[in-house]
Amino acid sequence: MQIRILGSGAGGGFPQWNCNCRNCSGFRMGTLNARARTQSSIAVSDDGERWVLFNASPDIRSQLMDFPALQPARALRDTGISAIVLMDSQVDHTTGLLSLREGLPLDVWCTPQVHGDLSTGFPLFDMLRHWNGGLNWCAIEPDEAHAFRIPSAPSLEFTAIPLLSNAPPYSPRRDQPHPGDNIGIFIRDAASNQTLLYAPGLGQPDERIKAWMAKADVLLVDGTVWHDDEMIRQEVGTKTGQQMGHLAQAGQGGMIELLDTLPAARKILIHINNTNPILDEDSPERAELAEHGIEVSWDGMHIHL
Repeated sequence: MQIRILGSGAGGGFPQWNCNCRNCSGFRMGTLNARARTQSSIAVSDDGERWVLFNASPDIRSQLMDFPALQPARALRDTGISAIVLMDSQVDHTTGLLSLREGLPLDVWCTPQVHGDLSTGFPLFDMLRHWNGGLNWCAIEPDEAHAFRIPSAPSLEFTAIPLLSNAPPYSPRRDQPHPGDNIGIFIRDAASNQTLLYAPGLGQPDERIKAWMAKADVLLVDGTVWHDDEMIRQEVGTKTGQQMGHLAQAGQGGMIELLDTLPAARKILIHINNTNPILDEDSPERAELAEHGIEVSWDGMHIHL
């Protein structure tokens, strides 16, 4: 199994276009030791030719250009994307579908809740029907007892795990999350028996998701904010990490404390907000992560299992 980090940032990327927080202004002035990041998405393959795209960020065009395997040029019109899995219906994880319209139809795997949001409050499925029939919905049921398979990745088994996280503002379930609004995906490669758990929207870890995290060889999990009230502290927002559906790294019950209890060979953060001090590679927060054996993903990072 190959995993490519196409984008490692949270909504807005880094630096965020309209933000002058310490991180964003420092990056622009060249005083911050950090990498630019597009909005979070990964691609997974079992053969290096056909890739399953997880989330379609608004930055999808630049992400495709930065990863040649997704444009194999086998025909006059071509793509290495064989299917798309949506973890939720958030803008920063779905808007890229609009930029893929020339390549439709494409199979999109998501839960009924996500499909409902993307057919009503943010009706991408209806809008894109005008391009070669649009998106083919393949339903994901967050059923931990049964893995599902995607035909273009026959060696991989996918298990959808419901996460306690918030639905987007245009969802009727906003602030009243239901199973299926946000999922984590556990992937097992039947050929190597190696496993990955991908959960960029992990808000409140319950015993169910903890059990799956304990089984994974590689964890690729929520790295949005360092402090739960980070955006309030920096006066760039009014919501906490929990209100947005994300678990902070620091503090009691935070992501660092959780990851310390788990045996995974690699523990990697993704979906990193522009305000998070871990973006500064010289920061004490980044050093603290290193002390705990926790990595920070970057755009272009490649993992081979």
